[in-house]
Amino acid sequence: MAKISANLGFLWRELPLPAAIRTAAGAGFDAVECHWPYRWPVNEVRDALAESQLPMLCINTSRGDQQRDEFGLAAVPGREPAFRAAVEQALAYASAIGCPRVQAVAGRASGAAAYKTAVENLGWACALAAAHDVEIVIEPKNTRDVPGYFLTSVEQAAALIHELGATNLALLFDCYHVQINQGDLIRRFERHREIISHIQIAAVPERGAPDGGEIAYRRVIAHFLAAGYRGCFGAEYEPGGDTSASLGWLPAFQRIGDRNTQ
Repeated sequence: MAKISANLGFLWRELPLPAAIRTAAGAGFDAVECHWPYRWPVNEVRDALAESQLPMLCINTSRGDQQRDEFGLAAVPGREPAFRAAVEQALAYASAIGCPRVQAVAGRASGAAAYKTAVENLGWACALAAAHDVEIVIEPKNTRDVPGYFLTSVEQAAALIHELGATNLALLFDCYHVQINQGDLIRRFERHREIISHIQIAAVPERGAPDGGEIAYRRVIAHFLAAGYRGCFGAEYEPGGDTSASLGWLPAFQRIGDRNTQ
């Protein structure tokens, strides 16, 4: 059966994070994940996770300076001190709540200097994260939603991961972003399966609930499960209104892979 995680950066975003965690548990999700939890006290988030018996699967490093339209810092030359402070913040928070994974958000950058910066920053981040028993993940994003973003393809991210060779550096495979920029989800998953740590889902092109749009997620998820993926599928979509009212897809998706329902 498929395990589904609620991405609380999109779902129930009107609620404080501890309340959103409890609401996701009541809605039947198997786990939660979020983007930037730092405005909420660690103890309140940890208590909500313990009470709900849900794991927090991933959090992100800071976006950086919003006045400068920054969207992450890992590949941005000249912002190395701010990136390292963001990693330290994320690792401390992740360790406190038992979160196994931190996304190092790459930022808007390009060219040889950006690549060199990414290699150096990610190598440093992985070494520090290993001491916390935390995995660093990187995620390609589509150029329509995040113009100028450093990572735009699965192959680019895979090249970085293989060059660094860190055992705690992996790929976050977001089907929404990959479909928009590249397509061929199943074959790309198969080629890079060994470095994929987490998968996210949303409809394409409008980023709505995953039972709409152009991706046949029931078939795609079934294939990923049959190929050996055992992690959660993160529901990172725009609910278009009340989140709870948008969850009609959830029970059927959780039954994907259940032989008793085939």
